[in-house]
Amino acid sequence: MLNPVFSIAHLREMIPVFYNVMYKLLETLQKEAKNGPTEIDLLEWMSRAALELIGQGGLGYSFDPLTSKAVPHPYITAIKGIGPAGMKIFLPARYLLPHLVKIGTPRMRGIIAKWIPWQPLHDAHDISYVLHNVSVDIFESKKRALSEGDEAVAKQVGQGKDLLSILIRENMKASSADRLPEEEVLGQMSKKLTPPLVLGRCRTFIFAATDTTSSALSRIFHLLVLHPDVQDKLRSELETARDEVGGRDLTYDELVGLPYLDAICRETLRLHPPVTRVSRCTTQDVMLSLSKPIKGIDGQEIPAVAVPKNTTVTIGIMACNRDPEIWGPDAEEWRPERWLEPLPESVARAHLPGVYSNLMTFIGGSRACIGFKFSQLEMKVVLSLLIPKFTFSPSKQEIFWRMGGIAQPTVGSHSNPNAQLPIIMELIQ
Repeated sequence: MLNPVFSIAHLREMIPVFYNVMYKLLETLQKEAKNGPTEIDLLEWMSRAALELIGQGGLGYSFDPLTSKAVPHPYITAIKGIGPAGMKIFLPARYLLPHLVKIGTPRMRGIIAKWIPWQPLHDAHDISYVLHNVSVDIFESKKRALSEGDEAVAKQVGQGKDLLSILIRENMKASSADRLPEEEVLGQMSKKLTPPLVLGRCRTFIFAATDTTSSALSRIFHLLVLHPDVQDKLRSELETARDEVGGRDLTYDELVGLPYLDAICRETLRLHPPVTRVSRCTTQDVMLSLSKPIKGIDGQEIPAVAVPKNTTVTIGIMACNRDPEIWGPDAEEWRPERWLEPLPESVARAHLPGVYSNLMTFIGGSRACIGFKFSQLEMKVVLSLLIPKFTFSPSKQEIFWRMGGIAQPTVGSHSNPNAQLPIIMELIQ
């Protein structure tokens, strides 16, 4: 049901929504830099922009006006609280929740959660209900607009071109056998589960799209700061492309067809995937083939390893993307030009199952990230509008990247818990 929602045809219709969001951010940043070079926390702006892009493009809903003094929407506050709350209840949740979810009704479990004298559990409970209640409001608003006809849809944010509206329409047209229950459609927005189980499962639609996209964009800007020659070359490509179409916004096909912009995105996602590893649990006994045999203690070569059912297997995304036997001796080097020339034959021989560009960044198989083209489009729209308008240069503060669940920049040391990316921004006159 979700795969058609992320089709290229729908993304072509969605690109004006992305431009509208980014012009709001562009206006705000131009005001910030009007008096000369200024230091901004680029991570904060990329996080806010990524959420607003998925809000308008994914849900047809605006969470953030993208102004300097905007009051955070409750949904934004709840999203920011997921990580800290999840860490505090991680161990009890992992071992107890599979049993607790079988007790009574969701309402009863919510009452029990509030009754237990443990503040982290209360925080998790409150977060899950904020997420659920906002999701219900958005969902019901979409249903009403679709039932009232085109005029009502046209008045909504996104004008019915957002993914949720498309999903609801596709679901309405589906046969009774294929149609999703409304609760499951709603679950694609917030993964409405028994609180606080939502903390461990909110990885579709908003959460995955916001954190990973903002991380990837922040990484690209940081690399462009460290490589001003690449930044200048990208700016030249973007300015030339706009001049060739009379200064208007680039269409989907024009934007994705820019080779250097695409090379920068691919190379960054290869060398610095936002999620460096993922875990999967085997559903049956399997033989895991090895890329090359290993020798056992008896000297015999072992071409495969037996993996029993219910075994957690960790997949090293970054390790695979940086393997010199696949990518060559410069595998650890950020070199966008590698995508403008033939890739090593070893890349094709590796037969990597990733859905994106011979990389494991978006995983592969039935559990692959189906929104990777959506994310790519977000990144390219952001870069296409900001790079021609500003020059970005290093701050005096040293940047470190914390490699946790999702890579995040910080200053001073890897142990600094406050994620931020200070960068000097200067308006191009």
